[in-house]
Amino acid sequence: MTIRSLFSAITLIALVPLSAHSQTQNLVKITPLGGQAGEFCRFDRAMIFEDPNGTRILYDAGRTVAGADDPRLGKVDVVLVSHMHGDHLGDRHNPVPNAGSCDKPDISVSALPNSNSVNIAVKTGAKIVTGSEMPSFLANKLKQAGGDDKNSVLVRFGAMHNLGGVGITTVPAAHSNGISGDFVGQRLGELMKEAGITAEAGPATGYVVKFSNGLVVYLSGDTGMTSEQKAVVGEYYKPHLAVMNIGDTFTTGPREAAYVINELVKPKAVIASHANEVATENGKVIAGTKTEQFIKAAKVPVHVPLSGKTMSFDSKGKCASGC
Repeated sequence: MTIRSLFSAITLIALVPLSAHSQTQNLVKITPLGGQAGEFCRFDRAMIFEDPNGTRILYDAGRTVAGADDPRLGKVDVVLVSHMHGDHLGDRHNPVPNAGSCDKPDISVSALPNSNSVNIAVKTGAKIVTGSEMPSFLANKLKQAGGDDKNSVLVRFGAMHNLGGVGITTVPAAHSNGISGDFVGQRLGELMKEAGITAEAGPATGYVVKFSNGLVVYLSGDTGMTSEQKAVVGEYYKPHLAVMNIGDTFTTGPREAAYVINELVKPKAVIASHANEVATENGKVIAGTKTEQFIKAAKVPVHVPLSGKTMSFDSKGKCASGC
């Protein structure tokens, strides 16, 4: 073997582990923060998205994140709230992770009138990114809770806003978006409850998030089928991965959600969300559930968000580990 060929061989060997390491480091990590470790349960909405550059985004903290001291949270840079309903903004929550059961979660801790999302943002210093008329309300909540009202950031159906190297924009969702009197508090909140009315916060939203490795993710929020899912999300943003609500009645049902994925958005893969059921037992999907119906109806890989189990995705929406 010549000196030149020996040098070439050594160089090739050295480059292989570097390439593998580079690919591993260029993945988006998604960790569901649900009600029971290793399961997909009735109130599960919350997910942590971690960009390869370290930016961490909490999506719809809801009731299963055990407050701002939940040890699963870690660093949080951005909090996304799709709309103001209690199971997304967080009217109450688990006292500790895994409290109660999948069927009967212990959500005995009240987060009113601040909300779980606001308390988390104050504790972590994260920015809350929302659209519609939500930012001004949440800015006041941050201030009242001892945080910085400037950390409430508006992104209203426009261009992407860059935070920590990650692009974020809102997209339309077909859902109500009332602020309950419990979140308003004081005498006005009591009067609203007595009258049975809510304060409107503008249209509910979904999100499109573009990560630094090029992965584009559609977060549906609570929504029915909309024409924007084809024209705006599918044809313009072209997401590789979707997080799709399948809960029926309150959002798209499993068959409707599958139509959105198959015919309108057309991602390479999808994570089921907001099933409003005990969907798994010992980490396996239960027969006859809405989750199983969605898996069977979808034409792309469906990943089930088991609480605490991190899934890693490459720039094209292919799961590299944890799925």
